[in-house]
Amino acid sequence: MDKSWMHADRRSRTYELGVEEFLRFAVENASDVNNICCPCLKCGSIDGMFSARVIKDHLYFNGVDESYKDWVWHGEPSRATVNANEGESEATVDMVEDGDAADNIGLGDQEEKWASEDEEFFENGEDEQYSVESNDFMRLVEDGDKALYPGCTKHTKLNALIQTYNLKAKHGMSDVCYSDMLIMIGIFLPEGNEIPGSHYEAKKTLATLGMDYKKIHACPNDCILYRGQHADASSCPTCGESRWKLGKDNIEKQGVPGKVLWYFPPIPRFKRMFQSTKTSHNLTWHANERRKDEFMRHPADAPTWKLVNQKWPEFGNDPRNLRLALSSDGFNPHSSLSSRYSC
Repeated sequence: MDKSWMHADRRSRTYELGVEEFLRFAVENASDVNNICCPCLKCGSIDGMFSARVIKDHLYFNGVDESYKDWVWHGEPSRATVNANEGESEATVDMVEDGDAADNIGLGDQEEKWASEDEEFFENGEDEQYSVESNDFMRLVEDGDKALYPGCTKHTKLNALIQTYNLKAKHGMSDVCYSDMLIMIGIFLPEGNEIPGSHYEAKKTLATLGMDYKKIHACPNDCILYRGQHADASSCPTCGESRWKLGKDNIEKQGVPGKVLWYFPPIPRFKRMFQSTKTSHNLTWHANERRKDEFMRHPADAPTWKLVNQKWPEFGNDPRNLRLALSSDGFNPHSSLSSRYSC
């Protein structure tokens, strides 16, 4: 079999097709389709016996062990066996061929068994994969599911990180203080714990989760944001209010903004929402599979949707584009909790 895919980029189509072909070969030659040796870098065909579904995930997340050149654990004869067979007599070859025929009958039975148990995996495998951009995220999730320390069953690394970071945000803890707290917690926990050693490591992990944010200076009176053409302004062009915070002596504290907007970019969150190619496939349902008649069954049947298509045809022509709806339910414009008025 062609094994050049083992050296290809995990994000390439070549690697994807190679994984599919390898799994088919492994399942066809497996005595138990639920216990197949995993050739990923982490398992190395020794430490793991899994189903084809699990092995597929491992090959995408961990990569394949490129040193595994002879697939002897998956039904391929070793080079020594092949060389010995080539030197046998014609009679022996005939016997081997007869044996191969018998083996093929067994493989046919196994293939029939595999087809009934795992057919859905290969038919829908492409829909169930994760997008190639999600490798870092999936590695993070796998790493985050580790126990907080050896033997811990109640808390994971990711859970502890989120809990401590929430505490930092709630009490306005400085980055230095947070780093010192992580170090102290790490000292109290048993050896081998997974607590990050600094604020930088913790923030890097959260950024991979798609929970990163941006701080944008704002006018204290909510007139403008100090971005774009106003990025270098020191006062609001609308109300004249200073950008910087005033101290007790009414002296501006340069570099300390009077008001800050915490902006959470939506695009990283959309990527997390549509990690699976099966989920992302549903994004185009309204264009490819929706029943189109005079009845309203989907927002795409509404006049507003069609108006967007007319005003921005380039946007509307690509069904993969996301359309966001703003909901103001419960918004109280008069800032009065006793008011019954609600939008």
